[in-house]
Amino acid sequence: MKKTGGAFSGTPKGFAKRGCRRAFPDCWNLKSRETRNKTAPRKGKVMQMESEVLRLEHIMQKYQAPNGEITAIQDVSFSVKEGEFVSLVGPSGCGKSTLLSIVAGLIPATSGELTLYRHPVCGNSPEIGYMLQKDNLLDWRSIYKNVTLGLELRGMMTQENIDYVLELLNTYGLYEFKDKYPSQLSGGMRQRAALIRTLAIRPKLLLLDEAFSALDYQTRLAVTDDVYRILKNEHKTALIVTHDIPESISMSDRVVVLSNRPSTVRRIVPITFGLEDRTPLKCREQPEFSRYFNEIWKELDVHV
Repeated sequence: MKKTGGAFSGTPKGFAKRGCRRAFPDCWNLKSRETRNKTAPRKGKVMQMESEVLRLEHIMQKYQAPNGEITAIQDVSFSVKEGEFVSLVGPSGCGKSTLLSIVAGLIPATSGELTLYRHPVCGNSPEIGYMLQKDNLLDWRSIYKNVTLGLELRGMMTQENIDYVLELLNTYGLYEFKDKYPSQLSGGMRQRAALIRTLAIRPKLLLLDEAFSALDYQTRLAVTDDVYRILKNEHKTALIVTHDIPESISMSDRVVVLSNRPSTVRRIVPITFGLEDRTPLKCREQPEFSRYFNEIWKELDVHV
């Protein structure tokens, strides 16, 4: 696969490659198709093993500070299965976003084992997409140019991938806005564009780090429904970081509750609603919703 160097089309002078890497970890991954194939589940494994996408075993993370060593994550273990939505909740500063950065390959864990389809993860994986707190759409590029950014950086602007992007834009209501610019879109439409940019590279696992936190409450509820529907329609697996307990309950199949720093897993709460056509908004109307909220709230070690 051909690597792309230097600034990309439409970039103002001085926008460096390093800055692009930091702003778009979901886009900048230049590993070969050979590496991609190595992360696929091997034939002959039992069905239960094939269904497991991600596993974290005894992850620990330490930082060096001027006043000594700081342990941010003490011991975290959990797994994510194919098609499952798992949320991480915990007190501020407990290492939720740090865990996502470890899974994404942006930083290495101090110790522990991280596997994707039962193969060790070393650095960025082409099977993982990362959606950040801000949409990070580039104001000087059209929506079409924004959602194809990852393909452009990877040298994957094939007709097949372009057709897939156009299909996503059409399916999720942005096709008629593809020649508009980010400033001309609402907050919810910008988030959909950011999600399509992530989906364009066809990741198997999506990481969402407070992906709705920049939106007002009403828009956030609507966008949560949109994103949930899109990810389910595209048969994706998701690991979600949020401070919002109702959001975690409404979107997730399981909620992993972390302790205060140095974090450990206090409890993993299975979330089940008897709904044929489940959506986050419908989940909030169910009688068991408040029970799940109380269970999770009691586990959080929050001091105010």
